[in-house]
Amino acid sequence: MRSKRIPRLAAIAALLVTQGVSKIYADVLVQCPGDADGDAIVDSAGSDVKCMHLGAGDGYATMADGTTSYIFGFSDLTGLPTNTQSEKENALQAGMVASEWPAPTIELQEGQEFYLTLTNIGMMIRPDLFDPHTVHFHGFPEAAYVFDGVPDASIAINMGSSLSYYYKLNDPGTYMYHCHVEATEHMQMGMLGNLYVKPLQNKLPDLTDLSGFTHHTGYQYVYNDGDGSTYYDVEYPIQIGSFDSDFHNANETVQPLPFADMQDNYPMLNGRGYPDTADPRTDDFPPTLGSGGGPGNPIVPTSQPVSSLVTANAGETVLLRISNLNITRFYTLQTLGVPMRVVGKDAKLLRGPTGLDLTYQTNSVYLGGGESYDVLLDIPADAAGEIYYLYTSNLNYLANDTEAFGGMMTEIRIN
Repeated sequence: MRSKRIPRLAAIAALLVTQGVSKIYADVLVQCPGDADGDAIVDSAGSDVKCMHLGAGDGYATMADGTTSYIFGFSDLTGLPTNTQSEKENALQAGMVASEWPAPTIELQEGQEFYLTLTNIGMMIRPDLFDPHTVHFHGFPEAAYVFDGVPDASIAINMGSSLSYYYKLNDPGTYMYHCHVEATEHMQMGMLGNLYVKPLQNKLPDLTDLSGFTHHTGYQYVYNDGDGSTYYDVEYPIQIGSFDSDFHNANETVQPLPFADMQDNYPMLNGRGYPDTADPRTDDFPPTLGSGGGPGNPIVPTSQPVSSLVTANAGETVLLRISNLNITRFYTLQTLGVPMRVVGKDAKLLRGPTGLDLTYQTNSVYLGGGESYDVLLDIPADAAGEIYYLYTSNLNYLANDTEAFGGMMTEIRIN
């Protein structure tokens, strides 16, 4: 049986936190127009600029069978001032051993300018590693190669340094992001997250006519469809992922990494296996033993804050933003009892060049690494009290390692 205790290397991490890392704090630099205190929050109301500050490092996540897994990841440091030396120290302290799995969700609006600062905090559990990190906005047309995150053609951030990425958001849809340095290792270890861009059509004036569909303030759409066909009431990001526990254990214990033998045995949705996927708790989800997340760290309250539980009212339309950044295999995700209406694929509205409607109904979608689907679920008007299931048809992945009836599955509960 795998050990659930904090590894001995965590003691080294604690020593680094208190001894001898202060020299790297001076390199923390958040660049955000309209932000006076370096907390990555724009101070002026009504601005079309959005900022965010991510830390890159390591931490722990808890699998649904209770075992603890060592991870690489990102933490959200937005809201922490970084102008003074002590503020820089506080920000870096908050990101140590505090990685989230999946990475913090990034939600944006079409037309915004997005400044994303990434600070490489370093691997506290593996102080022998000095890996650089990047953010790759997967599938998005970048303003310049320097911001793409692929180290062959853009900048990678060394430990103790910061870089601010710039994005002009002209294309709505469901994307994802990940670290592109040593991508097979860093993505397997957990450096990937949900990212989506909402369309300008959401902000149309009240009572705007969309080819016979009347828009009202507060209505939301997946794309700028022009006819209201991608309207939805509630949305949920669903990111497919899975871990190879042997690979994670080898990384933590400084052993040769079994790239050729990689076989995932912990399939998950949004970083959790069933039944944890259907646990509605987010920030107060039980913290992982050995992680910097928990009640004492209000910035990173838990290592796995993204619930996959889907809730809606009878008669509503639910948007599932499904993405897959898995590096080992393809997965099929399907629903039971309510059909899927697929309206988008890889951040593109399913519509031909002449306006031909290419959307379709199905009960399953098949995704490889780097693919995304925008799926609408039209909940029946008489479905109050029903529970539907969203799960993989790869039946061997409906388990948490050797624990049966778990893995890549969650619930759709109708109020």
